[in-house]
Amino acid sequence: MISRGNTLRGTVFTLGTVVLLSGCGSSTDGDAKPVSTSTSGGPSLAANAPNSYDPCKDVPQSVLDSEKLHGKDSDNSEAGGGVKWRGCAWVRSNGYSVSIRTTNLTIDVIRSRNFPEATEFTINSRRAISTRQFDGPFIKEACTLDVEMKGGSLEFNLNNPPSNRDTGSIDSCVLARGLAEKVVPSLPATA
Repeated sequence: MISRGNTLRGTVFTLGTVVLLSGCGSSTDGDAKPVSTSTSGGPSLAANAPNSYDPCKDVPQSVLDSEKLHGKDSDNSEAGGGVKWRGCAWVRSNGYSVSIRTTNLTIDVIRSRNFPEATEFTINSRRAISTRQFDGPFIKEACTLDVEMKGGSLEFNLNNPPSNRDTGSIDSCVLARGLAEKVVPSLPATA
């Protein structure tokens, strides 16, 4: 039997995949602009997502336990323009779901996309940016937070519908930042 939470999680991850698989940056009058993968004229992408950190294995169990996250699922994908993600997704019963993945999207590339509510800060001496990357009814429920790594970033794609009893009243970007602040110290200094 599929619970409402699992159905909603699947819907949001599907929506996120549709948005992200578009491989598009900003749009003008409805015409999507592809992400630059070359060094000419703007930020570029590395050929692959960083492999110096494997979220499926390297996110500390103590962090997962403190956040009550369980149900690890592989969450790898690729998008047009050469964008790649490698990692896993977890869910908190009666709370948020999150995908933690390495990606070849850099902080500069994400900034260049001009997503709504882009906020830049640092976590453990690394540049970070949180954005709202979903349109429509999911915009406040979802937050994407990227933390700088060599050749890309560690991405936290968090969904937190207001109907979730444990976390629904908390802003999704506040939750994403709190989780990132727990996970990022586990990144190798060379990553």
